[in-house]
Amino acid sequence: MTVLIATSVVRGSQQGDSHGGIYLVDLQKQQARQMLDWNTADIDWQGRGWDRGLRGIAFAGERIFIAASDELYAFTPDFRKIGSWRSPYLKHCHEICLWQDHIFLTSTGYDSILGFNLNSEKFDWALALDTDGMRYRAATYDPAGDDGPMMLNKLHINSIHCNKDGMYIAGLKTEGLLHFNGRAVNMSATLPAGTHNARPFQDGVLFNDTRSDVVRFASRDHNRDRFFPVPKHNSEELVGLGLDQSGVARVGFGRGLCVLDDHLIAAGSSPSTIAVHDLDSGETALSVRLSNDVRNAIHGLEVWPF
Repeated sequence: MTVLIATSVVRGSQQGDSHGGIYLVDLQKQQARQMLDWNTADIDWQGRGWDRGLRGIAFAGERIFIAASDELYAFTPDFRKIGSWRSPYLKHCHEICLWQDHIFLTSTGYDSILGFNLNSEKFDWALALDTDGMRYRAATYDPAGDDGPMMLNKLHINSIHCNKDGMYIAGLKTEGLLHFNGRAVNMSATLPAGTHNARPFQDGVLFNDTRSDVVRFASRDHNRDRFFPVPKHNSEELVGLGLDQSGVARVGFGRGLCVLDDHLIAAGSSPSTIAVHDLDSGETALSVRLSNDVRNAIHGLEVWPF
């Protein structure tokens, strides 16, 4: 049975507390092991998730790449840190993905996608996005230079997926899944506001409809459409309620999504829970709760390849 790797962010945590971690989740045993507890003093503690916790996950050979808010880390399969890299234009990173010889990262603060070259181990490419209504503009820039965009967080870009057809980008305020073909950005599919982890899948789009507390697969054949409510929890079992001064932490916040096979997907939510959904039957097959703390939210989620 599949093992997953998950990262988490602890909203509203204080200096000295854990503000995230890395977990391995055995779906057959329905058990989770925390492999790393993330706690550094070198972060911004102002509101929302900001610099707390660990984010997107990608694999390249024997290296595991995991993003924090403004830094990309590399680990061995036993979670020994072997490298870290920064760019002045990497801020409030959410998801990352591997394509060919690059790791691509969402720089939410700068409305950008950054490219990290695995061969040179440098950030050597960046794409800034802007919009005027439904018309999108894309411009490349040097992520190591001084001519990049201002930090506006206009689109709140949080999703990145690459395949042979191009780069797919989405965020809370993009109003849909955007497609970059190397020259221009166009709308590939409209999405509800507030989505996470949007990506093309089969003949449609797979995404966390976070504001509606569901995971959705929207197919061109509407008979194949699916939605799965995030797992519910007994409030008497939960802790951390009312401790997040920002007011962002809540039960059922859906984020983190990965494909297990042609019909099974795994999705994350808060308090840190992973649910496996069956697209064929339309049923939730199982769920595993990693924490009872409502502030502890899944962020990155991938199939463990080792």
